[in-house]
Amino acid sequence: MEFIKTDIDGVVIVEPRIFKDARGYFFESFSRREFEAAVGTVDFVQDNESMSTRGVMRGLHFQRPPFSQAKLVRCVVGAVLDVAVDLRKESSTYGQHVAVELTAENHRQLFIPRGFAHGFAVLSDVAVFQYKCDNYYAPEADGGISIADVSLGIDWRVDPSVAILSEKDMRHPLLKDFDSPF
Repeated sequence: MEFIKTDIDGVVIVEPRIFKDARGYFFESFSRREFEAAVGTVDFVQDNESMSTRGVMRGLHFQRPPFSQAKLVRCVVGAVLDVAVDLRKESSTYGQHVAVELTAENHRQLFIPRGFAHGFAVLSDVAVFQYKCDNYYAPEADGGISIADVSLGIDWRVDPSVAILSEKDMRHPLLKDFDSPF
């Protein structure tokens, strides 16, 4: 695996080594040993999967401490634009984001540490999205930032004004109206 650092400390793109032959392909999607050597120790305790259609946007979600979650995410069917926004108050990159296209073809993954909001926009007809979390989901700790917040400077490649959003995601505050718990 290749671990590619991004412009924001802690957010890492993971590119597997893919072995192809006449039968198809094989790759190691996770190796604790390689991950810990490149990123650090993370104890993943929950795996999640979602299926969405073109134009769906999910996020920007996070869990408040002490239920914060680090995530390792990937798209196994279709394509998404995946985004992590730094919500760490003391960070020099507070409010900045990393955006990466994750597809079934490129097999890339994105590691998002605790202290970030996370979301994605579906770019294909259908997308199946998987993520590993290092903490269990706690509904009382749910939080979010508006996916339509233009101050974040995110080119979602899907117009948020016509995107398919959940009721919850439509109510998230703008970053300027948000008091970060991180």
